[in-house]
Amino acid sequence: MVNSSTASSIEKKNQMKKTILMYWPKDGNVEECAQLISDKYEDLEIISIDQVKDEDLKSVEQYIIGCSTVGSETWDNKDNTDPWPAFISQLDKVGISDKKVALFGLGDQVRWPMHFVDGMAVLNEQILNKGAKVIGRWPVEGYDHEDSEAQDGNFFVGLALDQDIQPELSEERVAKWVAQIKSEFN
Repeated sequence: MVNSSTASSIEKKNQMKKTILMYWPKDGNVEECAQLISDKYEDLEIISIDQVKDEDLKSVEQYIIGCSTVGSETWDNKDNTDPWPAFISQLDKVGISDKKVALFGLGDQVRWPMHFVDGMAVLNEQILNKGAKVIGRWPVEGYDHEDSEAQDGNFFVGLALDQDIQPELSEERVAKWVAQIKSEFN
């Protein structure tokens, strides 16, 4: 028989495994892909980074974070209106060293072949610097780019999606990646 304190402990542990998907920007390809990931993942809270509260970050063990490729001025400029700097500061405030994080990024292989999904590399660096564990590496096979800061050998640091050049591959890539990260989160 399970006593009430053991049951409460088990329930709390099960609640802590909940995953939150956070993304930016809204109203475009990143949000569309975030929704696709959410649909495939199931039982997932999804929220844009400008709406994330500290309690959202504290209440789960696992994050999925998605971004588009943006220039370093977006990350480094504390005076801009982009929500990434505030979100990164928020991660510092709540502490994420005990979290697992899966990343996805969007880019355009044809128009930006030398910088494909570079934004994901910046996010990866920020997350690792905070002590979190990044999971969900994705093979570079099947992409036609010249360079990417998000590439480490034959893998991207997370799922790379191209809704401009290869939108027909996104659903299959997402399905495989979601299955992969679910096993890596456990």
